[in-house]
Amino acid sequence: MLEKSITMEKKKRKSKKALFAFLILTVTLTFGQGKTTEIGFISDNDLYTSSKYDMYYTNGLELFYRFLSKNNSEKINKEITEFRIGQYLYNPRFLNKEAITINDRPFAGYLFAEVGKSFFYQSESVLKTDFQIGFLGPNAFGEELQEGFHKLIGYKKVYGWENQIHNALGLQAHVIYSKKMFLSKHNDFVDLHWQSEGNLGTIFSEVSTGFMVRFGFKKLLPIYDSNMHNASVSANEQLNIREFYFYAAPSVNYQFYDATIEGSMFNDTSPITFDLEPLRFNAEAGLKYRHNNFNISYSFLYRGRELNDPGIDTNSGYFYGSIRMGFLLR
Repeated sequence: MLEKSITMEKKKRKSKKALFAFLILTVTLTFGQGKTTEIGFISDNDLYTSSKYDMYYTNGLELFYRFLSKNNSEKINKEITEFRIGQYLYNPRFLNKEAITINDRPFAGYLFAEVGKSFFYQSESVLKTDFQIGFLGPNAFGEELQEGFHKLIGYKKVYGWENQIHNALGLQAHVIYSKKMFLSKHNDFVDLHWQSEGNLGTIFSEVSTGFMVRFGFKKLLPIYDSNMHNASVSANEQLNIREFYFYAAPSVNYQFYDATIEGSMFNDTSPITFDLEPLRFNAEAGLKYRHNNFNISYSFLYRGRELNDPGIDTNSGYFYGSIRMGFLLR
């Protein structure tokens, strides 16, 4: 009887050890794995900078899903694939009923779906490419969204959408290249990057070049792990990751074509169009923060005068705010 009790006690101890080992393994697998996917949104609005200004690029909303892709190159730290859907809205300066015939920019809406691929190199250079398909014009439902949103929040009614740019198919290719400068002079809290980008398609065609600088309130993460270019996803375990920095990115932009201003390249039926102001100065600055699985940022963006409006001559440079939030998942 005594031997039987001892045997049962040993079995209980083994069971407890096995259970404990299982729990340790479960916790390790759950919290020790990298976060290889990220979901989130980007919200742009001129009201994020001032309630006084509601004009030109007035609202943008994007939803994204990105994940770590297989990488077989020693020169590349990681590859990321991304999917997005989004909508952009554009208004003239004056939206009241009395000024319905005074337009210093066409009304326009652009609705799109996007797929992209990003390559983050060990040298901290970045190459991002993406392709879009979408609709410009009434098929983008810009009028319905803006009027519905203004009504929901009790904001002023918008007049003039009957003059919006007519329907056009959007096919876009976009590329960004960024290169870290002064690699031999490493600083934990400051870095400088030269970056250029280009758009080519039936809606936007333009090129830009400029610099981006980061000033870290904490030690800066390498660009291939930073949320600066959306590289937070990782196959490796990242414990207690924190990132907090200010960045600024001035650039020179040259516009070749903008269907939201000039109308479709395949017809001239849009009621109001303008010629572009080709060369302009753009700038962006903001704060970006990450704590483990959570990314958030606020950016202030300035865009130089984008068109010529003879006879009205009220079009000018403008600014808007951008809020981004992302959540990392296994």
